[in-house]
Amino acid sequence: MCLAIPGKIVAKKGKSVTVDYGSEKRQANIIDGKYKVGDFVIVQGKIVVDKVPVAQVKKWHGFLKETSKK
Repeated sequence: MCLAIPGKIVAKKGKSVTVDYGSEKRQANIIDGKYKVGDFVIVQGKIVVDKVPVAQVKKWHGFLKETSKK
Protein backbone atom coordinates (compact mmCIF):
# COMPACT_ATOMS: atom_id res chain seq x y z
CA MET A 1 0.00 0.00 0.00
CA CYS A 2 1.20 3.49 -0.83
CA LEU A 3 0.67 6.42 1.53
CA ALA A 4 0.34 9.83 -0.15
CA ILE A 5 1.16 12.78 2.09
CA PRO A 6 -0.21 16.21 1.16
CA GLY A 7 2.36 18.92 0.49
CA LYS A 8 2.11 22.67 -0.06
CA ILE A 9 3.03 24.34 -3.33
CA VAL A 10 5.64 26.95 -2.45
CA ALA A 11 6.83 27.89 -5.95
CA LYS A 12 5.41 27.63 -9.46
CA LYS A 13 7.00 28.26 -12.84
CA GLY A 14 4.83 27.29 -15.78
CA LYS A 15 3.78 23.68 -15.26
CA SER A 16 6.57 22.96 -12.76
CA VAL A 17 6.01 23.35 -9.01
CA THR A 18 8.01 22.96 -5.82
CA VAL A 19 6.08 21.11 -3.13
CA ASP A 20 7.06 21.49 0.54
CA TYR A 21 6.44 18.49 2.81
CA GLY A 22 7.85 20.14 5.94
CA SER A 23 10.99 18.03 6.12
CA GLU A 24 11.85 18.29 2.42
CA LYS A 25 10.92 19.98 -0.85
CA ARG A 26 10.37 18.16 -4.12
CA GLN A 27 9.72 19.08 -7.73
CA ALA A 28 6.53 18.00 -9.51
CA ASN A 29 4.70 18.73 -12.75
CA ILE A 30 1.14 19.85 -13.40
CA ILE A 31 -0.48 17.89 -16.22
CA ASP A 32 -4.05 19.13 -15.82
CA GLY A 33 -5.92 21.54 -13.56
CA LYS A 34 -5.38 24.93 -12.00
CA TYR A 35 -3.03 25.11 -9.03
CA LYS A 36 -1.42 28.07 -7.30
CA VAL A 37 1.21 28.76 -4.64
CA GLY A 38 -0.32 27.92 -1.26
CA ASP A 39 -2.45 25.01 -2.50
CA PHE A 40 -2.05 21.66 -0.76
CA VAL A 41 -1.69 18.80 -3.23
CA ILE A 42 -1.10 15.08 -3.59
CA VAL A 43 1.79 14.10 -5.86
CA GLN A 44 2.34 10.64 -7.36
CA GLY A 45 5.27 9.87 -9.65
CA LYS A 46 6.30 13.56 -9.72
CA ILE A 47 2.85 14.53 -11.09
CA VAL A 48 0.35 16.68 -9.19
CA VAL A 49 -2.82 14.56 -9.15
CA ASP A 50 -5.21 16.35 -6.79
CA LYS A 51 -5.82 19.39 -4.61
CA VAL A 52 -6.50 18.75 -0.90
CA PRO A 53 -8.79 21.00 1.20
CA VAL A 54 -7.03 22.76 4.10
CA ALA A 55 -9.41 21.18 6.65
CA GLN A 56 -8.39 17.71 5.48
CA VAL A 57 -4.69 18.64 5.67
CA LYS A 58 -5.13 19.78 9.28
CA LYS A 59 -6.77 16.45 10.18
CA TRP A 60 -3.96 14.57 8.45
CA HIS A 61 -1.25 16.51 10.32
CA GLY A 62 -3.06 15.85 13.62
CA PHE A 63 -3.16 12.14 12.84
CA LEU A 64 0.56 12.09 12.04
CA LYS A 65 1.41 13.88 15.30
CA GLU A 66 -0.64 11.40 17.32
CA THR A 67 0.84 8.33 15.65
CA SER A 68 4.41 9.63 15.95
CA LYS A 69 4.02 9.90 19.76
CA LYS A 70 3.44 6.14 20.06
